[in-house]
Amino acid sequence: MLLSDFDYALPAELIARRPADRRDASRLMVLYRDTGRVEHRRFCDILSYLKAGDCLVLNDSKVLPARLFGVRERAGAEGARVECLLVRRVNGDIWEIMARPGKRLRRGDVLRFTESGDFAAEVLDRLADGLRLAAFRYDGDFMERLSSIGSMPIPPYMGRAADETDKTRYQTVYARAWGSVAAPTAGLHFTDELLRAASAAGVHIARLTLHVGPGTFRPVKAARVEEHAMHLEEYEIDEDCAARVNAAIAEKRRVVCVGTTSARALESAAFYDRAAGGHRVAAGRAGTDIFIYPGYAFKCVDALLTNFHLPKSTLLMLVSAFYDREAVLRAYAEAVALGYGFFSYGDAMLIL
Repeated sequence: MLLSDFDYALPAELIARRPADRRDASRLMVLYRDTGRVEHRRFCDILSYLKAGDCLVLNDSKVLPARLFGVRERAGAEGARVECLLVRRVNGDIWEIMARPGKRLRRGDVLRFTESGDFAAEVLDRLADGLRLAAFRYDGDFMERLSSIGSMPIPPYMGRAADETDKTRYQTVYARAWGSVAAPTAGLHFTDELLRAASAAGVHIARLTLHVGPGTFRPVKAARVEEHAMHLEEYEIDEDCAARVNAAIAEKRRVVCVGTTSARALESAAFYDRAAGGHRVAAGRAGTDIFIYPGYAFKCVDALLTNFHLPKSTLLMLVSAFYDREAVLRAYAEAVALGYGFFSYGDAMLIL
C-alpha cells in the first residue's frame, strides 16, 4: 500500500488556525458505513447520533505547556538561543526532550529558561530520533513553574505562536492527566453541558488516558505504508473504564471512541476472551506503537468521532481502516468543497 494512496489536495485557507468561537459550534460531517450516506450538521447536534446505552470513550490526557524558549550555556562558548519541547517524563525530573537547533547540543550543556536560571535543564545523553535526555532543576513546584514559563505546543501548521486562548482551547474540558504534547483533538468540541446531557440521556461515559507524543507531528517518510514505524506512546485503562467498555461489548451496545487516540488505546488493550467468546479490553498501563491502516480488523470500536487529518498521515490511515479509504477521501473532497475547517482546531467527522 502506497503512501500516495492517502494524499489529497487541501487549500491552505481551510487549515483552522484558531478555534471556533464556541467549542460545539464547529461543523459535523456524519458518515454511515452501511449506506454510504453523508450528513452535514453542527457539533451541538451530536446527541442526535448517540443512543442510550452507547459507551462514549474519552481520552483525558492533558496537554503539557511543553514548549520552552531559553539559552544554551556551555563553558567557553557564548550562549545560543534554543527552543525545547518536553516529550516524556522518564523518571522524576528526567525528561526526554527535543531541541532546536539540536545537532550542537552536547552532554553537559545547560539549557536556561529563566533569566535567573531557577528553571533549567542539563543534557545527559543523546537518544534516537533526535531526542535528548535532560535533567531539570528548578525552584518550587515543577508543573506550576512549567505552566507559567512554557507555551502550549500548538502544531507548526497553524503558522503562529501560542497565546493565552490556547491554554484553555487546546485542552479538552475533561483533561486531567498531564502528559501529552498534542491535544486529542476530537474531544475539543465537547462542552461540559453536552457531556452532562449525554449522560442524562443514558450514554455511558468511560475515560482512559493516552499521552500523545511528538510522532503526531512527524510525517510518514516510507513510500510504502507497511514500512512505517510508529513511535511509542503510553496509555492507561483503569478498571472502571475496562468494565464499562467490556459491559457494552458483552451487551452488544456501541463503543463510540472520541478520537483516534481512544481507539488506539482500546485496540492496543484488546484480547480474545475464550470464555466470553469475543474480544474484551484489559485494564492496565502499557506502551503502544500500534499502527492501524487499511486491512486492520477492529476488535472493539463501533463508531469513531474524529477531526479531518493531514494528507499522508497515520491518522488518516486509521480512519480509512475504520471505514473505507476511497469513501473517506470522497468525504474529504466534499469537506473541501463545502469549506470545512481542517486539522486540530478544525471541524469534526462522526463515522457510524
